[in-house]
Amino acid sequence: MKWARIMAIAFLLVVSAASLLANFVAPASYAHQFRDVPDAAPSRQHLLGTDDLGRDRFSRVLYGTRVSLLLAPAAALLASVLAALVGGIAGFVGGWVERCVMAATDLFLSLPWLFLLITVRALLPLNVSPVTSVVITFALLGCLGWAGAARVVCADARALSQSDFVLLARASGSAGIRLLWHHLVPNLKPVLYAQFWISVPVFMIAEANLGILGLGVAEPLPSWGSLLRELESFSTISGQPWQFVPLILLIVVVSSFHLVLTQEELPV
Repeated sequence: MKWARIMAIAFLLVVSAASLLANFVAPASYAHQFRDVPDAAPSRQHLLGTDDLGRDRFSRVLYGTRVSLLLAPAAALLASVLAALVGGIAGFVGGWVERCVMAATDLFLSLPWLFLLITVRALLPLNVSPVTSVVITFALLGCLGWAGAARVVCADARALSQSDFVLLARASGSAGIRLLWHHLVPNLKPVLYAQFWISVPVFMIAEANLGILGLGVAEPLPSWGSLLRELESFSTISGQPWQFVPLILLIVVVSSFHLVLTQEELPV
C-alpha cells in the first residue's frame, strides 16, 4: 500500500471521527450565537472565528462535515440499489428489455445532470425544516445519480448471464428471481461496491453545488454547501483567509477518496 493511500485513509478516519463526535469535540452548538462577537477573528475560544451571526465556525465545520460524510454514502447506497435493480434486470433479461432500458439510460445521461438536479430541487418546497431538507437533498442525489452506474452493472450482468455457471444453473432448473438472486447478484457485488464508493465524493460535490445556490440543506443546519456560500463576496473574505477552511477541507476529503479508490497496492 502506497504512503499516499495510507495518509488518505488516516485523514478520512480522523475527519470522520471528529465529525461523528462533534457533540463532544465542538466548543458550541452549530446554531448557538455569540452575539457580542460577530465576525470575530480566530481565537482560543473560537478556533476559526465566528460568522456574521456570531456562530462558531469551527463547530459549524464539524457539524457540516458530519452531514456530508453520513448522507453522501446514504445517497450513494440508494443510487447503487437503483443501479442494481435497473441495470441488473436489464442485463439479465436482455433483448428488447435491455435495449429499452439502456435507451432510457442514455437519454437520462444526455441531460445535464447537475442542472436537472437543480431544477427538480427548485420545484420542491424551500421553506422546509432542516431535517426535511437533508432528506430531500440526498434522496434527490440518489434518485438522479443511478444512470451511469446502471450501464456498468448492465454490462456485467449481461456477461454473467452468458457464463458457464449461470448456464449450468439454468440447466439444473434455476430460473427467474431465484437465478438472479442466488447466482447473479453475488457476482455483481464487486462492481456495485466500486460504484458505491465512486459515487460518494461525487454526491459530496453535488450537495456543495446545491448549497452554494441555496437549494441544499436548510439553515441553521450547516453543510459544506451552506458554508461555502460565505465565499461569495471576495471583499468579505479577502481579509479573513480562515473562511477558506471548508473549501480546503472539501477538496482534501474528495482528493483522499480519489487516492483511496485509485491507488493500487504495489508488490513488495
